Amino acid sequence: MELQIEITADNPAWASAVPDAAAIAERAARAALAEVRARAPAALGAASACELGITLTDDRHIAVLNRDWRGQDRPTNVLSFPIGEAGEAGEADGPAPRLLGDVVVALETLLAEAAAEAMSPTAHLSHLVVHGVLHLLGYDHEVTAEAEAMEALERDVLAGLGIADPYREQEAAETGR
Repeated sequence: MELQIEITADNPAWASAVPDAAAIAERAARAALAEVRARAPAALGAASACELGITLTDDRHIAVLNRDWRGQDRPTNVLSFPIGEAGEAGEADGPAPRLLGDVVVALETLLAEAAAEAMSPTAHLSHLVVHGVLHLLGYDHEVTAEAEAMEALERDVLAGLGIADPYREQEAAETGR
């Protein structure tokens, strides 16, 4: 399947904070889509091509988006904006690619979370992009069963990218192990 990804860094701080951020984000998005295609081909439909956008931004910009779209007046790490109903990929007419939507990642929150979780900003960016792309494809974590399925998929995609399980430390803290 052909995948077109448009990546925009609207804050120049990305260049020094996470060198090669665009390449890292693209690799993570491609890995997430490949894994979903392998496991659940129906999630991407019959389209021979897909398109998505990734915006690498800052806390100020993502806080505005979070306030306007989710009613939460604060920055967050990643937002996903699927085209169509949640998880439904936009339809393509003829040879045009199937439009999936947009993923937006905030630099300052990414850096703070990576430091707090003792992981590299590169690994955390990969995780957030995978997470955001899965949301574009209809995966969610509002109920326990869906969260477990989404997290398992994230773990597998990230393992394929050589990135450690981002949920292991969180689960250890929750269970006391």
